[in-house]
Amino acid sequence: MPASSARVLDVVGRPDVVDDPVARGLIALREMPNRLAGRLGFASNLQHRPSFGLDNFTFLGRDGNHEIAYGLAGRFWQSDYGLVPVADAPAFAALESSGIAKLVMNFTVEAEGSGTRLTTRTRVWCGDDATRRSFRPYWLLIRPASGWIRRRLLKRAHDAALQPSPTSPA
Repeated sequence: MPASSARVLDVVGRPDVVDDPVARGLIALREMPNRLAGRLGFASNLQHRPSFGLDNFTFLGRDGNHEIAYGLAGRFWQSDYGLVPVADAPAFAALESSGIAKLVMNFTVEAEGSGTRLTTRTRVWCGDDATRRSFRPYWLLIRPASGWIRRRLLKRAHDAALQPSPTSPA
């Protein structure tokens, strides 16, 4: 895309870029059984929590105008995600991963021709075999939706990076 690396990374975490109606719909669908249980008087850890989103991730850092990364820890296969609160990057690195999965989602930019290429990658670390066995079927189920959301996020970042920035003259 014909935008600077800095501009592209700056838009990746903006709420208007991340807040995709398709992603919101898929997340609502995933959370529906747990939220419905709460409305019916059954136990629900999601009943009084906002929907899952980028706010659940921990900002891990930015490497200049090359890469930005976010982390998430939990038992994602549970109906309430089994999230483990993590304060910052050092806490994420130090977190004992036995029984939980640790996920890192990064966005990398590289110069390409006269523009910039944005890519995203998600890596998941399962601290033990039992966690890996729990995570694998969950990942196989959500992988297509996750890929679709990522492609849409890249497109939304592309479109946002090409718009004038709010501080630049019109």
